[in-house]
Amino acid sequence: MDTQHLSAPSRTQAELADNKRPNRRSHSGGGLVHDHTRHTTRFTVIGNHLAQHPELSLLAIGLATHIQSLPQSARVDIKSLAARFTEGATRIAAALRELETHGYLRRERVRTPAGRIVTRTISCNQPGRGGHADAEPVRPTHPARPSRPAKNQPRKPLPAVPQPANRSATLLQTATDLLADLRRTDPRLLLSACDTAHLAPGVAAWLERDLSPSAVSHALAKDLPSEPIHRPAAFLAHRLTAQLPPPPPFRAPETPPAVRVQYPMTNCDGCDRGFRGPKGSRCHDCRAEPTPDLKG
Repeated sequence: MDTQHLSAPSRTQAELADNKRPNRRSHSGGGLVHDHTRHTTRFTVIGNHLAQHPELSLLAIGLATHIQSLPQSARVDIKSLAARFTEGATRIAAALRELETHGYLRRERVRTPAGRIVTRTISCNQPGRGGHADAEPVRPTHPARPSRPAKNQPRKPLPAVPQPANRSATLLQTATDLLADLRRTDPRLLLSACDTAHLAPGVAAWLERDLSPSAVSHALAKDLPSEPIHRPAAFLAHRLTAQLPPPPPFRAPETPPAVRVQYPMTNCDGCDRGFRGPKGSRCHDCRAEPTPDLKG
């Protein structure tokens, strides 16, 4: 007779043990049900910190997943990604900036062992835990393309903006709402709460100069550059200062009309008729008559 394996639980015991697991959910109702099969080839491991990120947009999460699945040296610039997907260059550029902000992407200009300078995109599947690349980062030589500050260096402060004469809560709130709506015009103008608080007084200074909120929004968001805007707050701070409109022309207050004196009723010294005037004066008719000549 075969030896029994007393250590192996029976089917009934296993089912009872499964029912005691606190994380086990019954699928009798609605909700998500996983029908998974283990991958053995052509798969990519994606962390839940990315798949369930509380701040990234769905486009940014999907784009990060696509980038992490690509082989080394694949092209992931905006033009290449826009040719691959239907979202367009503007939305893809905004998603890439999100991934850079949260550490899933880094873009560097590096010098290869052959001495050639190239732009390299580094994908981080676990931000903050990556290693070092083998190529040497270099500073850009072109003055219009400054390098990004290292993460361990303090961020360059934003330029100063004009200040309003009247810092009323209503005016600043209107300016804050205006800045928050700029991303609807162009996703590249997405601002943080800290950047919005810095720029709001500058927008209020514009509103004080007899400009409507729609006119200010148009002035800030028109003729944007085609390339990515790495620091939208600094870009808007420059426009608020450089394009500040002149104050409205001075309008002198109107001179109030002369006050007419209301005299009391009195009797005319000439005809004894009642009229309004200074005491001891003559009425209009008597003043019009010639004065008699008392000589001779």
